[in-house]
Amino acid sequence: MSFSSEQIAQWNAELRTRTPLEIARWAIQHGAGRAIVSTNFRPYEAAILHLATQIQPDIRVLWVDHGYNRPATYRHAEELRAKLKLNIHAFLPRVTVAHREAIHGPVPDPNDEPAMKAFSAQMKLEPFQRGMRELAPTVWLTALRRDQTANRAALDLVAWDENFQTLKVSPFFYWDDAQLEVYLKEHDLPNEFDYYDPAKGDQKRECGLHAAWGKRALAEVGAEVATK
Repeated sequence: MSFSSEQIAQWNAELRTRTPLEIARWAIQHGAGRAIVSTNFRPYEAAILHLATQIQPDIRVLWVDHGYNRPATYRHAEELRAKLKLNIHAFLPRVTVAHREAIHGPVPDPNDEPAMKAFSAQMKLEPFQRGMRELAPTVWLTALRRDQTANRAALDLVAWDENFQTLKVSPFFYWDDAQLEVYLKEHDLPNEFDYYDPAKGDQKRECGLHAAWGKRALAEVGAEVATK
């Protein structure tokens, strides 16, 4: 099921002045029992996890553990799992980091765009797609914000996601770091800044989850797996 651009525009207009809590409540109710929230435990993502679990304590949390996380991120994930009683569904790549690097070498140079996209498809997008198929959400809550990348600035609170065929809702879309700092402090939530996403190389590029090229990269990975 997809929605018309007019319906999406109407929802965005209605939700633009709502609080993140009100937006998340709308999204979870709209999901009719099939909403999920995704996370990679990057800085400030404790906020979206806290928000979602305040409304639905057992909401399913989709986490792609690509294997390149630093120790601080794994400790942060376990702290939040315990503090918020997260219902985590972890999905891993079909190959380990050691296996991949033995065959293909280390993470590609960020300037090698084709190699970076292939890497992201194998280690991040494919397990994420597997998770989305298994969990089959009607609504996907994300920590997406417009100030993160130029691509994301062109999105909005509510969007139909073509890559994963679901309604994507980002309650903190119009918030900045300072507002999220206040939220974390008010709710006694930890943060974590030693985060590393090998599929990006830097924080201003896209890994493919929220970009049109992600769907093409996934199709190429699928074709490669089918021939093996």
